[in-house]
Amino acid sequence: MALNVFDHDEYRPPVWKSYLYQLQQEAPHPRRLTCTCEVDNRPKYYGREYHGMISREEADQLLSQAEGSYLIRESQRQPGTYTLALRFGNQTRNFRLYHDGKHFVGEKRFESIHDLVTDGLITLYIETKAAEYIAKMTINPIYEHVGYTTLNQEPTLKKHLPHSPEPPDGPAPAKDGGNAEERVHTFRGPHWCEYCANFMWGLIAQGVKCADCGLNVHKQCSKVVPNDCQPDLRHVKKVYSCDLTTLVKAHNIKRPMVVDMCIQEIEARGLQSEGLYRISGFSELIEDVKLTFDRDGEKADISSNVYEDINIITGALKLYFRELPIPLITYDAYPRVIEAAKIADPDKRLESLHEALKLLPPAHTETLRYLMAHLKRVTQCEKDNLMSSENLGIVFGPTLMRAPELDAMTALNDIRYQRLVVEMLITNEDVLF
Repeated sequence: MALNVFDHDEYRPPVWKSYLYQLQQEAPHPRRLTCTCEVDNRPKYYGREYHGMISREEADQLLSQAEGSYLIRESQRQPGTYTLALRFGNQTRNFRLYHDGKHFVGEKRFESIHDLVTDGLITLYIETKAAEYIAKMTINPIYEHVGYTTLNQEPTLKKHLPHSPEPPDGPAPAKDGGNAEERVHTFRGPHWCEYCANFMWGLIAQGVKCADCGLNVHKQCSKVVPNDCQPDLRHVKKVYSCDLTTLVKAHNIKRPMVVDMCIQEIEARGLQSEGLYRISGFSELIEDVKLTFDRDGEKADISSNVYEDINIITGALKLYFRELPIPLITYDAYPRVIEAAKIADPDKRLESLHEALKLLPPAHTETLRYLMAHLKRVTQCEKDNLMSSENLGIVFGPTLMRAPELDAMTALNDIRYQRLVVEMLITNEDVLF
C-alpha cells in the first residue's frame, strides 16, 4: 500500500523540520581513533586515523569503546583499497573509501574525513530515529499537491520551500541546447526537495542541484522537473567557458555580451586592420580580457585606452568561442552541417545547410547570425584587411565547430569542410538566417 505524506484534499506545509534539526543535534559526534605506531605507506591524504592493513575483527575491537569512533584501514582482501570503519548503533559499519581530491564513499564529496564522518553519523542517526517517516517523504512524494508544480501556480506557497544558500560544486557540466542540468550536490545538514517539498537525506546519495537555477531536488524528482528553468545569476559565476544558452538566459540578453562588445569594438576601429582575425595578439593580454569579462561582465572595459592592439580583441572573441563547452555549431548539428558541405550541387548544398541550422538552439542561432553578419562586413573591407570569406573560413572553421568523439584522422579530414561551412555562412548570411 502506498504511503501518503499529505492529505489529498489540502496542501499542508511541512511541520517536521524542527524535529529533524533536533535529531541532527542529538547525533553522535565523530571520535577519531588515532594509530599510536608508525604505519608504512600511509596515503598522504589520510592522517593518524589510518591504521594500515588490519582486519575487520581488529577494527571492530578497537572501535568498540565509543559510539562515533572511526578509523581507516587498508583492505586485506584487496590491498591498495581503503575502508572507513565507523562505530554506530553498537556495531561497526564498513564503507569503501575513495579519494579524488575529496573524500567520498558514494556520490557526496567532502573536504576532510572529519566532515564525511560527521555527515555519516547524522545520516545514520536520523535514518534510525525517523526511518519510517523519511521513507514516506522520499519514496512517495505527492507531486500534484506540493512543490514545484504548485509553486509555479501559487507564489504564496514559496515561503514553505527553503532554498539552499550554498553555490554549486564547481562548474556546470556541458549541455546542449539549454536543458537544465542537475548535478549531485553535497548539502550541509537537512535539506528539502523543492519539487515535492519532502526531505532529502542519505550518506551515499542525497540529492541534485540544478547548475543553472539552483533548484534542489531528489534524484527521482529531477526526472520530472521541467527542463526549461530560468538560470539564476547567483549560479552563473563567469562568462567564458559557460554554456551559451545558460549565459544569455541568466542575463536576459539575446547574445553573450562578450560577442556584442568585441564585435562593436572591432567594427569601430579595426575593420581596415591588415590580417584581421588572422594575426594573433599577445596571449597574456588576451587572457587578461577574458578575466575582465569574467569579473565585470557587460561593464568590462575593452576600449583602445586599455587594449590598443585590435588583435587582442579579435583574439579574445575567438577564445570565447573555442572555450564554449558546447560549440556555437553544436554537436547535434555538426554531422548534418558537414554532410551539407560535401554536397556538390550549390543549390542543394545551401538548402541542406539551411535545414541543418534549424537544429541549433535559439541562442546559438542568434549568435551565429550576428557573427556572420559581422564577418561579411569584414570581407567588404578586404581591399584593406586582406581577409576574404575563404581566409575567415580557415580561421573560424575549427573555432566554431568541432567533431564529437571522432578519431584524429576523421577530424583532420573534416577541416576543409569546416572551412567551407563558414565560407558559405558568410557569403549567404542574408539567405540562411
